[in-house]
Amino acid sequence: MDTTKKSSGTKWFWGIFISLILIVLIFVGITFLFFAKSITTISIKSDKSYEYVSEGDSKGKVAIVELNYTIISSESIVRQFKKFREDESVKAIVLRINTPGGGVAASQEMYEEVRKTRDSGKPVIVSFGPIAASGGYYVSCGGSLIVSNPGSLTGSIGVIAQFITIKELAEKLGIEATTVKSGELKDAGNMFRKPNEADLEYIQDIIDNSFQQFLDVVSRERKIDMEELKKIATGRVYTGVQALELRLVDTLGTFEDAIQIAADMGGIEGEPTIVKEKKSMAWLDYFMESSTNSEIRELKEDFKNEFLEKPILQYKYEK
Repeated sequence: MDTTKKSSGTKWFWGIFISLILIVLIFVGITFLFFAKSITTISIKSDKSYEYVSEGDSKGKVAIVELNYTIISSESIVRQFKKFREDESVKAIVLRINTPGGGVAASQEMYEEVRKTRDSGKPVIVSFGPIAASGGYYVSCGGSLIVSNPGSLTGSIGVIAQFITIKELAEKLGIEATTVKSGELKDAGNMFRKPNEADLEYIQDIIDNSFQQFLDVVSRERKIDMEELKKIATGRVYTGVQALELRLVDTLGTFEDAIQIAADMGGIEGEPTIVKEKKSMAWLDYFMESSTNSEIRELKEDFKNEFLEKPILQYKYEK
């Protein structure tokens, strides 16, 4: 009787063990297939420099650079523009913008690199996605030509600085902050006290100066009279149709239209080869980029951008 029970228990153990192994193998198989599918959708082929999005029948390449995040750093965009500017096989660049803007200095650095590429003789066609506002619009001003969808939101020409004050909350929690400073304005924006008139005047002066820098670039690049520009540079956004009427963009069209314009301006005959910067990502990173947890990753990035790494001074459209 005991032998029978032991034999029955052993069978159950091996049955459960084999079932678990099968489940793991099925999961690994599905993961591999999903990963393989995600890789094939990224590019047709790749070499040491590029991912080939599509291969045309001509030798000329059109490079795609994507600015599709809240602007915190300029490093990625600057690197890509420098690479494509120096590559003679790349005849034109399409800068796809989908951002509400971000840090003032980072936006300015991107603009300068885009302008430098345009002035070197290599066409830069800017293509607006759903939103290309504030710092995103600032960057676009460095391009050779701006293409907007009719429903894209753009503009929001202005500067914003936000400070959190937790003075009352800190007092309720018994938290006291001691600040030792060398000058009256050294701790302007200190979250443990409310800003006084001197603080606000000081910050407003910085904002006004940064705003004037923005106006100077738009007026010069878009050839809009300064007084006329000030009437529309109130911080509001405009649709692509409105922006065209205001001369903030050059033409209406899609991303595909922008690629064709880039090919034409780059002197490419026939269908251009479309390339992007090759990402040096591990297979697990590719899997995570394609996973259904994109909403969670976006929330994490938004939290990091909005609270942990948020620049104080911003060319940004606050949705």
